[in-house]
Amino acid sequence: MKLSKSIAILVSAGVMIAAAHAEDLTGTLKKVKDSGTLTLGVRDSSIPFSYLDDKQSYQGYSIDLCMKAATAVQKKLGLTALNIKMVPVTSATRIPLIANGTIDMSCGSATNNLERQKQVSFAPTMFVTANRLLAKKSSNIKSLNDMKGKTIVSTSGTSNLKQITELNGERHLDMKILTAKDHAEAFLMVETGRAVAFAMDDILLASLAASSKAPADYTITADALSVEPYGIILRRDDPQFKKVVDDALAAVYQSDEINHIYSKWFLSPIPPKGINLNVPISAELKKVFAHPTDSGDPAVYAVVPAAQKESTKK
Repeated sequence: MKLSKSIAILVSAGVMIAAAHAEDLTGTLKKVKDSGTLTLGVRDSSIPFSYLDDKQSYQGYSIDLCMKAATAVQKKLGLTALNIKMVPVTSATRIPLIANGTIDMSCGSATNNLERQKQVSFAPTMFVTANRLLAKKSSNIKSLNDMKGKTIVSTSGTSNLKQITELNGERHLDMKILTAKDHAEAFLMVETGRAVAFAMDDILLASLAASSKAPADYTITADALSVEPYGIILRRDDPQFKKVVDDALAAVYQSDEINHIYSKWFLSPIPPKGINLNVPISAELKKVFAHPTDSGDPAVYAVVPAAQKESTKK
């Protein structure tokens, strides 16, 4: 009888501890636990990060990383199954949909900056790019200054559009600025002559040009207008969920797994056209993978050349 009573007490204590852990869940983890569903915001044309292929399936580098985080969430919650729901978002809708709880993570090509961190949080940076211009070679656009008095387009809701608008005033360029609903529409405006140039992150511009009917017709300016670190968007003030996602991605970044995932999307033929973007991992991104960060400060991503380091030591 005494043994049975002891077992009963232990079992009861175990149930109480489990219940306490369940009650401790907050924010997104509780939402996912209660619903059995994790909702991802995905993009239609952010190649190769998040896009629709010819079979109308969403895929890409960002989605692969989001799925790694999803597996970690499922394990954390002890769920035998986790339903993944994908909801299409745009640059303009992704942050509001995160904030109001419609989506739990935005898996696209979002710039992490200090201004956006006032509204949302970001997982550790997954890519580092720069804001540049794409134009037809025949337009002879070498820099933003060449756009004086001309028509430029960028995607609604992006940091690129905000920067171009500010530079237009600061440099007195008198550009006509058009907004597009997504990257594909913005590229089409240049392709059809409605705009002379498209201001966007260089990796997205390269992907759109490579996927176009005449890739050789386009050029991307050499001058970088800004540094753009990309991150998966999460809700603010949700430390439990952020820790699970952050730890999962840091584990991927600091293992050989990230090399396989990166190579799949940037160094190999990708669907639907089998185009190889052939973009090696940059020094800036190697630094991020070695030391994961969610900083929105562009200065954090600067890499000091070895020669400059030696000069500083002297």
